[in-house]
Amino acid sequence: MKNIRLKEGKERSLQRRHPWVFESAIAKGAADPGETVRVESHDGQFLAWAAFSPASRIKARVWSFDEGQRIDAAFIGQLIEKSIAARQLFDIQSDGMRLVHGESDGLPGLIVDRYADTLVAQFTSCGTERFKQDIADALLRATGLTRLYERSDASVRAQEGLPEVKGWLRGEGPVELQIREHDWQMSLHIAEGHKTGFYLDQRDSRQRFAAHTRHRRYQKVLNCFCYTGGFTVAALAGGAGHVTSIDSSAPALERAQANVVLNGFGLSRTTFIDADVNASLRAFIDRGEMFDAIVLDPPKFAPTAAHADRAARAYKDINRLAFKLLLPGGELFTYSCSGGISADLFHKIVASAGMDAGVDGFISERLQGAPDHPMTVLFPEGEYLKGLVVVKKL
Repeated sequence: MKNIRLKEGKERSLQRRHPWVFESAIAKGAADPGETVRVESHDGQFLAWAAFSPASRIKARVWSFDEGQRIDAAFIGQLIEKSIAARQLFDIQSDGMRLVHGESDGLPGLIVDRYADTLVAQFTSCGTERFKQDIADALLRATGLTRLYERSDASVRAQEGLPEVKGWLRGEGPVELQIREHDWQMSLHIAEGHKTGFYLDQRDSRQRFAAHTRHRRYQKVLNCFCYTGGFTVAALAGGAGHVTSIDSSAPALERAQANVVLNGFGLSRTTFIDADVNASLRAFIDRGEMFDAIVLDPPKFAPTAAHADRAARAYKDINRLAFKLLLPGGELFTYSCSGGISADLFHKIVASAGMDAGVDGFISERLQGAPDHPMTVLFPEGEYLKGLVVVKKL
């Protein structure tokens, strides 16, 4: 077993059970991609077993802090079983759910989503890549399913020195699927859709939006960055009079329309716009249009903290425009899925946007990812999705 020796004083994060070892913390030692290494303090004390990544700034991702633990296929299989069992602790109103959520489940760099009877996995670290076949076998064994599609085409693989890979890893079948979410049906495409095909993390937020729409009896709703129409369906299910949905992807808008029809809602209650969201918001302002409720669920503007400043300007701009388009008493459901933007910073960005728009509001709720996308006590970086519900003051 190869050893990685840390610089003096750099062992504190591992002693607090944080699962990452950065390049700047390492005094000496190296290994092959994905190889398990023994991580030691500067004086040779055991700290963790980790998977080594020569190309990444995160040089080692921890498998275990137990010196007596053997890192092998059986160990990986046990982690997968625990991860899947943990989902039974939560009331997940869907047959689409995240079964493995990376570091939060002790499997750094592994994402596994279940869509009805099909699994979709992303392997984004050298460690999970090295154990890929063992992981695939363990997933099918633990779920009793036979189909596993790989979506290892995320750009983060390049940072690990890994090529993009996409296709069936076990079994085969259709790539266009349908899942139940709450009382709705949603279609998705596991080969071409964002992430693994669908935004499962917004499941509970969509339900909250439907409930708010039903309670407030919203007539005009605006869904920005609508993707495949999850919030659009939620608004219609809540009784919205009309929903305008904007996205710059024509295929996503086509699926959004299909999802509206799939749930029995007439397209006459919807308008779909293939355009840039910022430009559309400015055009609405110029025309004097106003809305009862607005959803802002943009893509990841800041993948890391290094991008935070630029991302903050982008988040501020869209929120400023949205505030101007809200009727008094209307609600803004606004989100950031950027890991580089903390919940505190996001609140400050939205506050600054309100000041620039000359608008004040009540923060009635703070929202986060669904519970099958957990953040753990020891890994706060797992909190990537943040949301605020802001009620514009009368």
